[in-house]
Amino acid sequence: MNGYTQLTREQRYQIYAYRKAGWNQTRTAMQLQVHKSTISREMGRNRGRRGYRPKQAQARCELRRTESYRPRIGTSEWERVEALIRREWSPVQVRDRLAEEGQRPISHEWIYQYLCRDKQAGGTLYRFLRCQRQRRKRYGRPERRGQLVNRVSIEERPAIVARRSRIGDWEGDTLIGRHQRGVLVSLVERKSGYTVLAALRRRTASAFREATVRLLRPHRARVHTLTLDNGKEGAQHEKIATSLAARVYFAHPYCSWERGTNENTNGLIRQYFPKHRNLTTVTQRELDHAMHRLNHRPRKRLGFKTPHEVFFRTKTSLTVALGT
Repeated sequence: MNGYTQLTREQRYQIYAYRKAGWNQTRTAMQLQVHKSTISREMGRNRGRRGYRPKQAQARCELRRTESYRPRIGTSEWERVEALIRREWSPVQVRDRLAEEGQRPISHEWIYQYLCRDKQAGGTLYRFLRCQRQRRKRYGRPERRGQLVNRVSIEERPAIVARRSRIGDWEGDTLIGRHQRGVLVSLVERKSGYTVLAALRRRTASAFREATVRLLRPHRARVHTLTLDNGKEGAQHEKIATSLAARVYFAHPYCSWERGTNENTNGLIRQYFPKHRNLTTVTQRELDHAMHRLNHRPRKRLGFKTPHEVFFRTKTSLTVALGT
């Protein structure tokens, strides 16, 4: 009698027979090898106006079992999850942001299973996940076109930048379109992950300078340093530094991890502008859409706050993310 099991149909007929024979609850429980309180509850819950009858008792038990089942996650909650997934939030981001806002927590594993079932049923929610297949690392060729003039190495960059303890330290890079057609300039703030984008038709130093200054000038008070790779588009780095009153540094050649924030962000950007895309056709509306999605998507390293919230030191609700 150590483990609890519900009474079966056969046991209920036995209880009825023992009751008719005049047995008390204790003797009946011993015969059925259940606790006497089980018999007491059975008589109290399933007894009708004409006394205890096994068929009626079984029907009542089955009815309660059916009515007691309620989905732990309701339809409206799954609709909210679907809306956030369609905005390229990961299941982990959905889970923790809902929990942070005091809403019913939904395990990311449940969300993945939900997406799997949706896919098997012909749904398309899985297409909004960033990683749908293994990515292959691509290696570029060594640069042989000379050195950047007056280049300042990342080794001279202040140590405070590496600690991510302040707003205002940026990393920059370019993303190239298919067959070298079109260029995107991506600039990301290290601490918050706040990202700004611009499209260029050609990958020239002057175009890169103009785009960088245009993107960062509205945030000039929050621009202290800018770290770039060794691409020739950064040749006018001194003019960029003068225009923004900031210091520009360059990572070591072939050391992309020294600009890890930018490299990771570029992977997120490729979700909207894949490598097979001709980037000369990118519109400002597409850029604004991608920036809004990225900057209003919660990040694990930010305690599931969004880059916009951290960069502007503000607080937004899910309605902001759901609105665009």
